[in-house]
Amino acid sequence: MHEQNRSHGELRRRRRIVTIVWSVAALALPAVFLAFFFVWPVAAMIGRGVTPPEGSEGTWWGPLVAVLFDGWTWRLIAQTLGLALGGTLGSIVLGLFGAHILSTRSFRGRGVIRAVATIPFVLPTVVVGVAFRALLAENGPLGFLGLDQTTAAVILAMIFFNFSVVVRQVGAVWADLDPRQAEAARTLGASRLRAFLTVTLPALKPSIWSAASLIFLYCSTAYGLMMTLGKPGFGTLETEIYIQTETFLDLPQAAALSILQLAIVLASLAVSQRARSKSETALRLSQPRLRPLARTDWFSAMIAFGTVTALIVAPLLALLLRSFSTPHGWSLNNYRLLATSSGTGFGGGSTPLETLRNSLLTASDAMWITLIAGLPLAWWLSRHARTAAFGRAQKIVDAAVMLPVGVSGVTIGFGFIVSLQIAFPELARSGSLVPFAQAVVALPVVVRMIIPILRSVDPKLREAAATLGASPLRVALTVDGPMVARGIGFAAGLSFAIALGEFGATSFLASADFQTLPVTIVRLMNRPGADNYGMGMAASVILALVAATAMAVCEWLAERSTRSAKLASTSARRGAVPQTAVRRSADAAQAQED
Repeated sequence: MHEQNRSHGELRRRRRIVTIVWSVAALALPAVFLAFFFVWPVAAMIGRGVTPPEGSEGTWWGPLVAVLFDGWTWRLIAQTLGLALGGTLGSIVLGLFGAHILSTRSFRGRGVIRAVATIPFVLPTVVVGVAFRALLAENGPLGFLGLDQTTAAVILAMIFFNFSVVVRQVGAVWADLDPRQAEAARTLGASRLRAFLTVTLPALKPSIWSAASLIFLYCSTAYGLMMTLGKPGFGTLETEIYIQTETFLDLPQAAALSILQLAIVLASLAVSQRARSKSETALRLSQPRLRPLARTDWFSAMIAFGTVTALIVAPLLALLLRSFSTPHGWSLNNYRLLATSSGTGFGGGSTPLETLRNSLLTASDAMWITLIAGLPLAWWLSRHARTAAFGRAQKIVDAAVMLPVGVSGVTIGFGFIVSLQIAFPELARSGSLVPFAQAVVALPVVVRMIIPILRSVDPKLREAAATLGASPLRVALTVDGPMVARGIGFAAGLSFAIALGEFGATSFLASADFQTLPVTIVRLMNRPGADNYGMGMAASVILALVAATAMAVCEWLAERSTRSAKLASTSARRGAVPQTAVRRSADAAQAQED
């Protein structure tokens, strides 16, 4: 007995050492990446701004105190939070209807509608803002609503962007839920609403909170929308950061506002983590099975299809029509100019099609960088916290990963220049840093996309596989692998599309001879001339088509990899832990507990 206890203790120690080693390996690369390409640039930007010039008097906290006691700052904060809350609530409410219809129901045209709902999130914010202005202007199709240059227009544009986040992220979990639990509630007399509130909604809460925190951070940094929609109201913290940096060159003021923005990000992350930790449970999952659209789904279908039509199709249609509009009528002249002209009033430079090639190259590099850094990080963050110390570490790392979402792209891009121009001046001006800056922006999306899927796996399955002798790597491949395969394709496509349309940081880092398409679009739209505006619209249509095609291909590859992962996980390969044995062991452990 003594020898047996000693062997069990030795086994536990070995497993603990192996777990620590795998945790360190999973965190090493993401930690180095974020430290070098996010923490250092942002710290350099803030340090450069709050440090008094040599020979001058003053303290580092002087600009921050002045900003805090300025009434204009609190009006900026109030409008920033109000717009972010409005965009988040609207996206969640409408997105739940879309997730229900597009992720759990089968009908003709479902794939097309899902693809259309995904396109807005990858469009440059400046282009979307111009499309909404064309839609809501007095002479536009919806001009009678009187929403032009109002905060309501900004909130609608935010919902336009983030509707697909809820559909995809919440829908991925909703599609895997076992419908028999809700059916059992209905059999016991519960109404459809009560069954949803008591059975389905609690299971979806982790993914809802995850999507809401991501959307809130995106909405709080919607610089492009605010500027192109007429900057209604007082503006936001991000617009003021850009104005103080670029227009007035007031780095202390911009740095103080950046500190306030970071404080808002940390507070929102703390609230979302606390709410999400209270709602996370192991889900009873089934193989995804789409059900035919029934008559009882008419209300959800009406809301979902109405949202897609009014908030997504209409602005995209306005964008498309504007791309064919010229001073001489309707023609393809704007598209022909994309290959032959760099724009009216510009002294040389690349054509939009040449910058599209640059965008594809940098976005591909950014996608691989994001996946390499994001997948092991998501795996570590999804682990069950056996100790309080491990749980606190997860919360700290999770909050650190989400910081790039809430930090201004202007701060990140300018921070790259400030931090690297002294140590590596040629590198800072070469444009080679663009993929890394884009990966910093896309990393939280990949992590947030994968974590809810991994956390939905019952931890007893992992424990059973480890008990049967599987290494952490084999557990990840045989237990987590099939689940991750369902979301990794879309995460890759989304990271590629985000990098393809990123503008804030890229505008600082793109070299003169290696511009990207979003930077070119903004340059064309900010220069007067009908040809420039038409070329900007045509280039935006091309950018949307490329992004949508990339995401469709990645999702198709994800479906194929899912089928392959299922076959691999159910085959009895030499040395593998069969899934049937894992499930039997888990069922036995559950029965013993009962």
